[in-house]
Formats: sequence, C-alpha cells, structure tokens
Amino acid sequence: MAITTQQLIQFKQQGRSIVALTAWDYAIAQLLDAAGVDIILVGDSLAMVTLGYPTTLPLTLDEILHHAKAVRRGVKRAFLMVDLPFLSYQESPQQAMHSAGRVLKEAGAQAVKLEGGHPVMVDTVGRLTAAGIPVMGHIGLTPQSVHQLGYRQQGKSAEAGERIFAEAIALEQAGAFAMLLEHIPMELAARITQKLSIPTIGIGAGSHCDGQVLVTADLLGLSERLPPFAKSYANLRQVITQAVQDYSHEVREGQFPAES
Repeated sequence: MAITTQQLIQFKQQGRSIVALTAWDYAIAQLLDAAGVDIILVGDSLAMVTLGYPTTLPLTLDEILHHAKAVRRGVKRAFLMVDLPFLSYQESPQQAMHSAGRVLKEAGAQAVKLEGGHPVMVDTVGRLTAAGIPVMGHIGLTPQSVHQLGYRQQGKSAEAGERIFAEAIALEQAGAFAMLLEHIPMELAARITQKLSIPTIGIGAGSHCDGQVLVTADLLGLSERLPPFAKSYANLRQVITQAVQDYSHEVREGQFPAES
C-alpha cells in the first residue's frame, strides 16, 4: 500500500526518520521503490541531471510531467511528489492551481512541492491545500532564486534565521503537510523541526530534521560536481565509463560477440 501524507506525519510523531530521494525515469524509480525509500521526488534538479541545463530555471511543466509519468509507472509503495518548475506557479494562485492539478491528474502524483515562504506563496499554499492538493513547502536555499540568492547557505544571520523560521510557521498554518529545509544552519533547522507538527526534510540542514533527501545522481556518483552537503555512496561515473571502454575494446578487437 502506498505511503500517504498522514503516514509521513505519523513517522514524525513516532520519531521514525524519513528517507527521500529523487527520480527521473522508470528504471531509477523502480529501484528506489523496491529499496524501500519513503518519498520519491521528481525534482526540478532533473533540469541539470537529465536535460543538461545549467540551472533549474529553463525546465518547463511539460518536461517535468513527461518524466513524472515515467516515474509513476515504477512506483508502487513510495509517496510520489513532483516539483512545480519555475514560472509554473508564481504568477498567481490560479496558475499554481492549474499546474498542480495537471501534476496530480496527468502524472498520478500525490503532492507537489513549491519554493518560497513569502506572503504571496503562503496564500498560494493555502488555496492549493483548500482544494485538496497536498503541498510540501521549500524554504532556505531555493534554487529557482539562484540569480538572487546564489547557492550560498541561507539563514546565517539572526534576522535571516528569524525570517525563515516565520516562513516555516506560516506555511504550516497555510496547510503544508511537510517542509523541505535546504542549506540552512543545523541549529535553525533543529528549531524549526521542534516547532512544527509536520515533518521536516533536510538537505544540507543537519541531522535534526525528521528526514533527509538527496539528489539520486549525487548519491550514485553520477554528478560532475557534488554540493558541499551531498554524499556519494557509489561511483557510477567510473563504473559506467570502464564498462563502455571494456565493451569498445572487445568490439574493436573482435572479442565481442564471441564465436559461440
């Protein structure tokens, strides 16, 4: 049976850490689901990981829907969530409703994630959740604001920390079922996690969040460069390169396919 928003909240109450990873196609999704991952996120990081864009900004709603549909076919148990890409929700709550509705209807996702905790975005989250669309908030470092924020850690000053703390509370009050905390000080993430009744998922936010998420390409060693807060558990770039070189050598030397 598929994991639900209610179960994720129960995991927090039980002190059970939540495991989240990203996926971009059927094969990866199937493997993550079989391995027991709790949340599979079709993140807008696929803009860089899969499509070769320099940032997440060029990604369109149609592009992420294409990948989300493939991921859905590989997921049986995990909670499936999809990012709303840049400019698919910021213009108005009505635009956000249309985009989020397409994600649920066309891709079979159980929730959407959107960035930002300013008053306009809080209002958007409130309207989406009132319409029955589960929303995960995303505060701290918000990559869709790269030209404004860069990729620096956020919330380091007392004033900035208080702003992020207030955003977390406002988003929960608006109806968000969970909160992604990206690249903020561990102490701030711990304070937010303790304050909220909904689960926090951290990435570069320390060990006190209710769960952790990584970009799967980083975890597998497929990325060209790792963020400072990521960790590789394998080096598939090396494995794949070696396998291709071995195959190429055997073809050129007449060793593959074998006569038999």
